[in-house]
Amino acid sequence: MSPFADSETPSGRRFTFEYETIVGPIAKGLGPIHIFVPLAAKNAQQRILGEEISASIDGVIERGDAYGNRYWHGSLELSNGEPITIHVRTLVERLTTTIALPERSRALSKAERQKFARFLGPNSRVVVDHPILEPIRAEIRERAGGEDPARTSRAIYDWVVENVEYKKVGTGWGNGDTYWACMERFGNCTDFHALFISLARSEGIPARFEIGFPIPNGRRKGKIDGYHCWVEFYLPETGWIPIDASEAFKHPERKEFFFGTHSKDRIHFSTGRDLELGRGHQTTPLNYFVYPHIEVAGSVWTGPTKKSFAYSPATPFQGVSFESPFSHQVGHPSARNTHVGHLHRHRRDQG
Repeated sequence: MSPFADSETPSGRRFTFEYETIVGPIAKGLGPIHIFVPLAAKNAQQRILGEEISASIDGVIERGDAYGNRYWHGSLELSNGEPITIHVRTLVERLTTTIALPERSRALSKAERQKFARFLGPNSRVVVDHPILEPIRAEIRERAGGEDPARTSRAIYDWVVENVEYKKVGTGWGNGDTYWACMERFGNCTDFHALFISLARSEGIPARFEIGFPIPNGRRKGKIDGYHCWVEFYLPETGWIPIDASEAFKHPERKEFFFGTHSKDRIHFSTGRDLELGRGHQTTPLNYFVYPHIEVAGSVWTGPTKKSFAYSPATPFQGVSFESPFSHQVGHPSARNTHVGHLHRHRRDQG
């Protein structure tokens, strides 16, 4: 089978994902301008077979935050008054893997707690060991029949799926806010998973937030309206175990599937909350990072920004070969068009 052949099997899927952004126009003479566009993650469940980035301004691929997330960083000293366009086309292979929950688990050692400290502490909207959690934690301990982390993690999942409703009404939802989830008991995927993370970390179980986009099963191509997120929690016996509580609520017949399965019906872009992107990022940390972050003259850009997302059957990029070693590099910073695969090359846009 060609590495570019469109395929979907129970164990995986290959597809092309397109992420397009048009910024502005920004008034001529304003600047400096910094644009950060997240790039698809590379991990055991998700291979990047090729990546093409075309933009109307110079940019480079960076990993500037504490979680190692990849992103394209474009910059311009002063605006020329024209819109800025960025188009990212990615060839992705997404695998389905299931990790079974052990019958029993143990608490983390001191060394493990230090290693996973980032995934045990609070975020700005994700509280840990807070009084608002105590009534829920009492119910979870009763369900778990003790403090075993494996049983506790499953009890947390069950409680969240059974007690939070997937609903997007009014304002306040969608910030991944534990207070909101506790008080209102409804929201989108960010609210479901903020609560799961708060409860897991409060019980000494490391948990991390991941975000990307859904890729519907059974459809070869289409537009994507918005993001989707999920969680992984850590047990010493198994490593990281994925859960998707909001999808389990929406599809109760698949509740068991969404506890412990990395699914092929998504693409992962970034990990973590309260993200600081490094060079050029001067405003407050990002709550999460799945849409472009734009700063103009040291402030968040709130002007016109168009973004679109689509997926289609996997197709090759012109000039991309799979014979050379895989490269994370993007070439000279002046490169405006970049192919990254087992061969990467770059050239300036015409005109």
